[in-house]
Amino acid sequence: QVQLVESGGGLVQAGGSLRLSCAASGRTFSTYTMGWFRQAPGKEREFVAVINWTGGRIYYADSVKGRFTISRDNAKNTMYLQMNSLKPEDTAVYYCAADRHTTTTVTSAYRYWGQGTQVTVSS
Repeated sequence: QVQLVESGGGLVQAGGSLRLSCAASGRTFSTYTMGWFRQAPGKEREFVAVINWTGGRIYYADSVKGRFTISRDNAKNTMYLQMNSLKPEDTAVYYCAADRHTTTTVTSAYRYWGQGTQVTVSS
């Protein structure tokens, strides 16, 4: 089992940047596929980015491709999401998720979730 804690959210103007972190507990972090998801008010939780355990396989939602970068540091048990050129439509609660499976963008495939961190982008 793994516990996840997100940090780094906040309020930023459109065009700005934020870096989210997801700190994981447990000795087996390096064996988990990790993902970022987000949920805006009144909307379903949606996929943002995913990275496999080696960092060699990465996928992004089309809406964030070219602006967001996912990465992980297995030595620090931490995953990151660098968000650049933020837009008001990026406003949401951002969640990190983990599970042991092949890289997937499907929300229901992840058993472990953090509590979320709020990202608000003002226009």
